[in-house]
Amino acid sequence: MKENIVLPNYEHSILNTITSILKYYNVGTEHTSLKSLDERLNEKYKNVVFIILDGMGEHILKNISPKGYFRSKESDCVTSVYPSTTTAALTTYYSGKPPYETGWIAWSQYFKEYGRAIDMLSHKESYKGDSISDARMDVFKELVNYKPIYEQIEEASPDVKSYEIMPSYSDRRCKRSIRADNLDELISNIEMLCSTQDEKFVVAYSDNPDGILHKYGTKSEEVKEFILEVENKIHEMILRLPKDTIVIISADHGHKDIEKVYLLNDYPEIRECLIMPESLESRSVAFWVKEDMKTQFEERFNKIFKDEFWLMTKEEFLKRNMLGYGKKHPKIDDFIGNYIALSTGSSIIRLETFLAEGKKVKKSTHCGLTKEEMEVPVIVIGQFGAGSLFCF
Repeated sequence: MKENIVLPNYEHSILNTITSILKYYNVGTEHTSLKSLDERLNEKYKNVVFIILDGMGEHILKNISPKGYFRSKESDCVTSVYPSTTTAALTTYYSGKPPYETGWIAWSQYFKEYGRAIDMLSHKESYKGDSISDARMDVFKELVNYKPIYEQIEEASPDVKSYEIMPSYSDRRCKRSIRADNLDELISNIEMLCSTQDEKFVVAYSDNPDGILHKYGTKSEEVKEFILEVENKIHEMILRLPKDTIVIISADHGHKDIEKVYLLNDYPEIRECLIMPESLESRSVAFWVKEDMKTQFEERFNKIFKDEFWLMTKEEFLKRNMLGYGKKHPKIDDFIGNYIALSTGSSIIRLETFLAEGKKVKKSTHCGLTKEEMEVPVIVIGQFGAGSLFCF
């Protein structure tokens, strides 16, 4: 089961990619930077542009465009954080800290303060989609808040202005926030910002190919079309940018096509062991198991899922530093229950209750430990020497 998995490497991961950028701007950090990126950031640039293409894993790129523009400029291949999902990974980029420190782990996290599982990015109740706007405590401001990299950079390097380019629905994390809802808008805004004289750091986030991958799958023509389009348009953009600009392109995670869906409501012998419904995500599932049924739970779960999910106790999960390391967020123990099932194959466990069905099943998704989900490229384009390092 464990032969084809990739564990998060917090010495060579997306955390280290953003740490290199923070280091470039003199931000103090306890985390290791990415040596290959440090070497490319050894000159002074007026514009540092970091483009995040959601879901564009190493193997998506290698399979679709193995000799394309992005691969020709690839300087490294790193792991995502764990879980390999947008909530955990983007927050790592935005904070410069791993999930262990931020408490941002997965799409749906249980807050005992509300007695509800809450979708972390939409701020809604996970199963019924209810609003929590009238809650007497805002858990996002009081319990899982963090200092964005934009503030960290501007404090450490006062001459630098930070910008974010994001879809209209995204939360604002930077005081200079520009909306871009498609690739053309993203590129035009990068060009506009880089044409000014200010020294600046720009994060530009695209929610594709992730959205296309979820809908059509990794082998679809739609995904191939987008990857080739984004390569071409970014290549053209690079030719128009000032020479004192460096562009770093990466992703938050990759993708895995889904072949089988499990519903725990079909397994009363599993439900019998649980105190409350499972949480987190369908390929990284947290369980709250009754103290006197732990042995039965382990036996029953592994009998059904041992070839597709790696069941860990909370203690093993944390001992392996699956969420990273540093100063432990005080909500970690609340969020991860006392067991976690980590996907190692192509199946999901759909999160649901008898009150509401789970979310729609997607053709392809992420959050597991396969290499397709865990490995992402680091592409660097700027004024530096030739040479590329590829990860196969």
